[in-house]
Amino acid sequence: MSGPNVRDSWKVNRRDFVKGAVMATAGSLIRGESLAQASGQPAQAPPGESRAEAGKVPEKPLGGTGVNVSALGVGGYHLGTAKSQQEATEIVAHALDAGVNFFDNAWEYHEGESENRLGNALQGKRDQVILMTKVCTHGRGKDVAMRMLEESLRRLKTDHLDVWQIHEVVYYNDPDLIFAPGGVAEALLLAKQQGKVRFVGFTGHKDPAIHLRMLAHDFPFDTVQMPLNCFDATFRSFETQVLPEVNRRGLAALGMKSLGGSGEMVTSGIITPEEGLRYAMSLPVATTISGMDSLAVLRQNLEIARNFKPMEPAEMDALRDRVRAIAADGRYERFKTTKFYDGDVGRQQHGYPASKELPF
Repeated sequence: MSGPNVRDSWKVNRRDFVKGAVMATAGSLIRGESLAQASGQPAQAPPGESRAEAGKVPEKPLGGTGVNVSALGVGGYHLGTAKSQQEATEIVAHALDAGVNFFDNAWEYHEGESENRLGNALQGKRDQVILMTKVCTHGRGKDVAMRMLEESLRRLKTDHLDVWQIHEVVYYNDPDLIFAPGGVAEALLLAKQQGKVRFVGFTGHKDPAIHLRMLAHDFPFDTVQMPLNCFDATFRSFETQVLPEVNRRGLAALGMKSLGGSGEMVTSGIITPEEGLRYAMSLPVATTISGMDSLAVLRQNLEIARNFKPMEPAEMDALRDRVRAIAADGRYERFKTTKFYDGDVGRQQHGYPASKELPF
């Protein structure tokens, strides 16, 4: 995915977005005192939540793993869209200095360039981070997964991963393929047995029903990644359908797409970055992963995370109500309604054209 494609051509110019968004939201943050309640609404955070030292991003427990992670995580896809390796290295260094320790990635991001960039940026710092990447079998089996694992370890310049997740569980037959004999689920167990992976999970952005089918297998997952934002509560909601089940099982919920995937919710003038990120971080998740391809975006998000106070239930209700009418048709969550955010490798394995050949 290193060359231009539909995903890249439709992608928001994040540097232009930040210039406007930072100016528009330079005022003080709206601050609350407690997380919202459960029962289909945002639930209380899991016990044991802790704050980092003053001036640092706060930390939360990574489910039942015994590990703490920063409440803000660095998305791996956008490290591959930074201007250069040097800028990617600076993003990682500044994030670490601010107390961010959770770093996301995937085997297929920019045909391995995102993993290469993160591996280079973490040289001499590997022990400071919770390192996560994803395996991209998209229906293929254990042997393919184990080869991908070795490639990811080489690119990331490490001998083990902290978290290894199955990437893009977004097709309705994916759970059947994953848990078939010789499927990628067996690779997760083998990698843990070999000591190459500490924790395992899966991710997807299409439909809560697919996540629930994955969880119904009662596999020993440690983490589950899903889109969580103030629009999601209205349309095909992971917040109301999946998040309570993940927390009931004691797993670590990892949030993503807090601003719609490429900032569309902000650039359309509907919400501010503070509102979007604070809402997502106020949910009972271990971390909220955000794509940051420049120091400007990083600094904006760090300011929100350092000063984070959870939204009050009434604040969250008001924000959901404000966006409800335009959230209802999914226009700002195209990762649910189109193939815009689906990677080429997965498309090919499921018989769909590559993104540059598909206009939606």
